[in-house]
Amino acid sequence: MNYLLTVADPAAEGGILESVISFAPIIVVLIVFYFMLIRPQQKKDKEDRAMRENLEIGDEIVTAGGIIGLVVSVKEDTVVIETGSDRSKVRIAKWAVAQNLTAKEKAAEK
Repeated sequence: MNYLLTVADPAAEGGILESVISFAPIIVVLIVFYFMLIRPQQKKDKEDRAMRENLEIGDEIVTAGGIIGLVVSVKEDTVVIETGSDRSKVRIAKWAVAQNLTAKEKAAEK
């Protein structure tokens, strides 16, 4: 019987409010992480994906491994680039393209 009285006691409702308040800093930290870490990374990934989709023949690119070359052919998942003075050709995966130097130069001119 005493148990039923303590459950129905209005003073016990303050415990719920206290527990919600104790979780508030965790919620604030998660919100800060989202706006400081997750959202900017998603934006950068979206820009990188758009850059890779807009590759054109003749663009000068840099790969993730640091190889610089001119785009010779663009396919769905691969890119063929021409590197070096001996005009050797290398086929790489599209995800390995780190920068499009031609697009950066065009943006700098504007």
